[in-house]
Amino acid sequence: MTLFLLFIGILLLAHVLGAIQATNVIAARIAEENPPEGVFVPVPGGRLHLIDLGTGHGSERLPVLLLHGATSNARDIVHGIGEDLARQRRVIAVDRPGHGWSDRPNGSRDAATAAQAKLVMAALDTHGIDRFIVVGHSLAGSLATLLAVEHKDRVAGLVVLAGATHPWPGGINWYYRLAALPALGRLFVHTVMTPVGSWGLKKAVDDSFRPGKAPADYVRKASAALVLRPNEFRWNGQDVAALKACLMVQSLRYHGITVPTAIIADPADHVVSTSIHAEALHRQVQGSRLVLVPGGGHQIHYTAKQVVLEEIGRVAQAADELHSMRQAAQ
Repeated sequence: MTLFLLFIGILLLAHVLGAIQATNVIAARIAEENPPEGVFVPVPGGRLHLIDLGTGHGSERLPVLLLHGATSNARDIVHGIGEDLARQRRVIAVDRPGHGWSDRPNGSRDAATAAQAKLVMAALDTHGIDRFIVVGHSLAGSLATLLAVEHKDRVAGLVVLAGATHPWPGGINWYYRLAALPALGRLFVHTVMTPVGSWGLKKAVDDSFRPGKAPADYVRKASAALVLRPNEFRWNGQDVAALKACLMVQSLRYHGITVPTAIIADPADHVVSTSIHAEALHRQVQGSRLVLVPGGGHQIHYTAKQVVLEEIGRVAQAADELHSMRQAAQ
């Protein structure tokens, strides 16, 4: 019996080691196929990766900060709307801490929106960005709204795209919850998640675009596979697991947002409930504009790109005018 159990243990260990090796090979290939496109900016304890576009525009037009959602990176939002926006004004897209090519200086502590806000602001300070318009998609709706609440002297306009901004009933998907666990999470992401996720990536992308269709080149252009690297998927799970508690606190402060604001969502978004998030935010932010796009789905910056660009343009123009008045009064 002892020999049998020893044999089973050795067999299981061999399977685990084989899975770890397969994960490492796949993760290395993903990194090689999706290299960084931007610049690395130092922040306390590490560095964040930024993609900086449209730098030739004049200073009279405020820059736009683009923040990507969960299971994603800066290239998603750059490919969706950033390149178009950069024809009109400067655009800075940030890989949130632990995503894309950005470091995660404080590990699990950087899952909190407040911690991510501090790191993003530190990167903008180093990069020489003063006042800006912030656009946040999905989970980054929480980060964008927090920046608008806490940095009124810096944030001149706010656009939330299918954003998570309020606590919701229920929990989160099991794979996020599992990935966020200290010990089991590490085992999960270093053995199972990367090989299985590689097989299911296209379906996951298609689901995120429902009822629309993902562009044929989306996975490549958005570097979607980067999230399948073990540490990034674990940190992604931590972000999602920490989000609800963060929103319970910060959602009480949204009445303090006074900048030009647009909130864009599909009433039938199956990922982030519009009634719980977008409509509630609209009620709290006086003067905000709620734009509902039936059929836009969750990836609304792709499926309703023109609507999104027009609303960002409207907010940016109002922010520019207020900024000019503010400068003239000084």
